[in-house]
Amino acid sequence: MKITGIKAVYPNYKHVVPSWRTHFWQIVVRVETDIGVTGLGYGGGGAAAVEVVNRHFNELLVGQSIDTVDDITSAWDRLYDASLPYGRKGIAVMALSGVDLALWDLLGRAEGKPVHRLIGPRTKDLVPAYATGPDTEWYRELGFTAHKFPHRWTGKESDYDTAVAAAIKARSVFGPDARIMIDSYLSWDSEVTLEMSQRLAEFNIYWFEDVLTPDDLSGQAALRQPVKPVLISGGEHEFTHHGFADIARAGALDLWQPDITWCGGITAGRRILDIAREHSIPVAPHRGGEVWGLHLIVASDCMDLAEKNPGNRGAPRDELWFNEPVVENGYIEPIDAPGFGVTLNEGML
Repeated sequence: MKITGIKAVYPNYKHVVPSWRTHFWQIVVRVETDIGVTGLGYGGGGAAAVEVVNRHFNELLVGQSIDTVDDITSAWDRLYDASLPYGRKGIAVMALSGVDLALWDLLGRAEGKPVHRLIGPRTKDLVPAYATGPDTEWYRELGFTAHKFPHRWTGKESDYDTAVAAAIKARSVFGPDARIMIDSYLSWDSEVTLEMSQRLAEFNIYWFEDVLTPDDLSGQAALRQPVKPVLISGGEHEFTHHGFADIARAGALDLWQPDITWCGGITAGRRILDIAREHSIPVAPHRGGEVWGLHLIVASDCMDLAEKNPGNRGAPRDELWFNEPVVENGYIEPIDAPGFGVTLNEGML
């Protein structure tokens, strides 16, 4: 099975601000072959990543054979090495993620197997899902039993009160035993994180996510012990197994959250898990309830936990992928169809 063409497209998102930096910067990658089988992948990096795929990666992979998982691994290494001068982290690896996922989808479709069967034996059936976002009551109505709410530090003393109010609401809606998490999206600092751990102690928060910038590994490491039992989590803004090896050496995080559509795809995700296993670090992929991370979760020793981003009640949404698995009674599992099991809404291209 030889690759005859690779094409990346930035979709025509209608319900977000028209910028390449919105909608998680996601691109679609399509890989064509000489036997008529097509693979579809989902990467990051927006319009800039489209250029990387179409003007660089395409030239390197056309004519290459993809018949085994080892072939996908070799393709990953080739693209990573070729983009080292301008890559290693960020847009180039986000582009690589889309290509890698398209190759996994391609091989799964060619063999008539779901991607998780290519990864390895199934380790999980139904996976508990948690909802990320501000619409707490709606998520409970949808059947979620765990919740992560956002909190942004703006520098005002009242921001502490906002966090406490959100925690009170989450606990009242989801109950005393539910997992409740907070995503600060790089907006807290060490002082704020320590103060939050004091003010939120009674709410049994499971983790604080992205409290510092991903460059401040020593700062994150220093917070782990003082805020226990709350976990310091992060990793959605880190790239490849090389980046997570740095996190491991620094002892920076209690829990890792690589985004499979950004960090280098399934191939990088498996290598990241190898490092996490050596250091006994739990891994819960960012947006793991999407098929790209979900297939890895059910065929690995990832945590038994998958993130979904339902948005807000009644808000219009772009439906880029059809046949995505849905959360039922708080659980989710991949559809047992070839590849990732989803089809593309061609109208958005």
